Amino acid sequence: MSEFTKTLCPYCGVGCGLEVSPPAQLGKATNRDSQGTPTWRVRGDKTHPSSQGMVCVKGATIAESLDKNRLHYPMVRDSLDQEFRRVSWDEAFDLITKRIQTIRFTQGPEALCMYGSGQFQTEDYYIAQKLMKGCLGTNNFDANSRLCMSSAVAGYIQSFGSDGPPCCYEDLELTDCAFLIGTNTAECHPIVFNRLEKYHKKNRKVKMIVVDPRRTPTAEAADLHLAIRPGTDIDLLNGIAHLLMRWNYIDTMFMDDCTSNFPAYAEVIRHYPPEVVARQCGISIEDLETAARYWGESQRVLSLWSMGVNQSSEGTAKVRTIINLHLMTGQIGKPGAGPFSLTGQPNAMGGREAGGLAHLLPGYRAVKNPQHRAEVEEFWELKPGQISPNPGLTAWDMITGLENDAVELLWIAATNPAVSMPDLERTKKALLRSPFTIYQDAYYPTETSAYAHVLLPAAQWGEKTGVMTNSERVVTLCSAFRQPPREAKADWEIFAEVGRRLGFEREFAFANSAEVYAEFVKLTKNRPCDMTGISHTQLQTQGPTQWPHPEESRGSRGAGEAGEAGGEASTNCSGKRLYTNLRFHTPDGRARFGAYYSKGLAEPPDPDYPFVLTNGRLYGHWHTQTRTGRIEKICKMHPEPFIEIHPRDAARLGILDNQYIEVRSRRGKAKFPAKVTKAIAPGTVFVPMHWGSLWADNAEANALTHPESCPDSLQPELKACAVQLIPISVEVPIKDYQLQSSQW
Repeated sequence: MSEFTKTLCPYCGVGCGLEVSPPAQLGKATNRDSQGTPTWRVRGDKTHPSSQGMVCVKGATIAESLDKNRLHYPMVRDSLDQEFRRVSWDEAFDLITKRIQTIRFTQGPEALCMYGSGQFQTEDYYIAQKLMKGCLGTNNFDANSRLCMSSAVAGYIQSFGSDGPPCCYEDLELTDCAFLIGTNTAECHPIVFNRLEKYHKKNRKVKMIVVDPRRTPTAEAADLHLAIRPGTDIDLLNGIAHLLMRWNYIDTMFMDDCTSNFPAYAEVIRHYPPEVVARQCGISIEDLETAARYWGESQRVLSLWSMGVNQSSEGTAKVRTIINLHLMTGQIGKPGAGPFSLTGQPNAMGGREAGGLAHLLPGYRAVKNPQHRAEVEEFWELKPGQISPNPGLTAWDMITGLENDAVELLWIAATNPAVSMPDLERTKKALLRSPFTIYQDAYYPTETSAYAHVLLPAAQWGEKTGVMTNSERVVTLCSAFRQPPREAKADWEIFAEVGRRLGFEREFAFANSAEVYAEFVKLTKNRPCDMTGISHTQLQTQGPTQWPHPEESRGSRGAGEAGEAGGEASTNCSGKRLYTNLRFHTPDGRARFGAYYSKGLAEPPDPDYPFVLTNGRLYGHWHTQTRTGRIEKICKMHPEPFIEIHPRDAARLGILDNQYIEVRSRRGKAKFPAKVTKAIAPGTVFVPMHWGSLWADNAEANALTHPESCPDSLQPELKACAVQLIPISVEVPIKDYQLQSSQW
């Protein structure tokens, strides 16, 4: 038996394979952290097709967080001004089920809400959907993927008829031109970037274009960096399309045979000539033309994007406008080409497959579709009409629902909205109004635990066995390698037990997570994300497997639209592409062009608030630091927050390097030490989004952001808001922030 347990890194959506072994092994010194505490050893899994043995600093150090500040027992309190008291699981379950039953029969199921997480394994997601959308009859389940990936979901569905990134990581090493927009891949998806950068350096004819207001480590590696003004993405993309059209870099045969709505799009891009676009974006006509020429002259163009595109009031429009460029040049369904959204969280893809957003059902189904509802009702053996035809409350709708007393019970699991939601002061006031909040997490305290009436201890990474799906649709089994501490339970087990106590014993009669997954994959049969050929046993024996992988494909490379990876067939491969037959999941089989004029930022700068604030991740930290804030090496790497400001803006305001600045928006304020740098465009400032109130004083990025959202995806525009800067006279020295290497 191997001394290592194979699992998956639970941070970003790259989906890196890890191998973990106990602190003490025969013939080896006990592995310890800097305090001398025995710590599990972690290394990259060289057999994992997505990461090929590579691991970044987050994955390498993750085991150090396993036993720090864990929540060990259920805790309750009657009001938020009381201390928590420890209770048994029986008491906690009784309290929760009685409250749910009371609300169901008085206010109705629409007063019940659950807010989940891309940290869930697929089994957790699935049981939550069955409980909320099936048995309780409310679609009020949303996940923090709403803040992360919902614009990509909406864009794929509207353009192709279905969700699902059509590309794979192998395309990183086959492309002629990589077009990265709204993604600091080097810091946020480092192993993806390592693969691309290594290939790029070896093949100097391969072009890399990076679109970002900041000169990030990603932009440093580019052949062309377009530092556009925030909110001008659609201007840029339509401007590139205008030039491709003018220069006849278009695939008319593909468009005629495989797409629809091009005339409407052609009318839009007619209004985006180079001189207009360059002025609007704040770039030169020469750079715009270079970008268009790189795209037009390449045989294989791969676009990559992440939160800088998705987190926008035009998020879906931006995604579709990226896809438009692929459609007009035939850059899809072939090696090295296609529109590739980089998933933010480890199992946001699995959540989408399991129906883990308020408008979805398992198997890439839609709540609004009567046939889809009927299929799920029949499978779950529910009475017809049990699943509501109305999309549930989104994450932000839950906050406004607390404000207007429509939400009576809010169940939050594996996420930290008291840091991550927009308009944070408003969010906190709403959370204070909640009549009954259940908070289910592995760690205590977090910022959100201050707003809870019930705390439920959850098993986390390494303590439960389940499945996750990464950005390239590769499904990996994450095997438990240790017992949960004290009384912590897997999320799916908690949801299932509540379901049984509510009277749904038959619906939740699962002995283990393998049985849960086996039931879930049946709901993917004949769907675009068909995984009926995948099981825990298959993943254990054959390794990570990319979907689509229907049941008849067991023991073969795969079925349906497999890619051209070359070489011998393998069951644990990645390398499958969608739409290789150039037929799409739309009624007529054609991909749809989307015609969008640029609207710009929901909150543009003005004389009172003259700067655009943008925000994002740093290489070492993860989201709200619930894990990484407890890891010494990472805290030393990123000791405190900061604000990047261009020297020209700093000089005009009399701001010195390391001087504290108060940043004010129309909603709140925060303070940060200044990092004066030419890496940020003039008129724009940047702060990292990781620091909540537990980790720094008044340094919450989302105290400043607004909740305006994309009308299609309902994803908030977390990436940009208007602010004013006020220098604080006292200077406080800080450690210099160093750009980190993207490999550990």
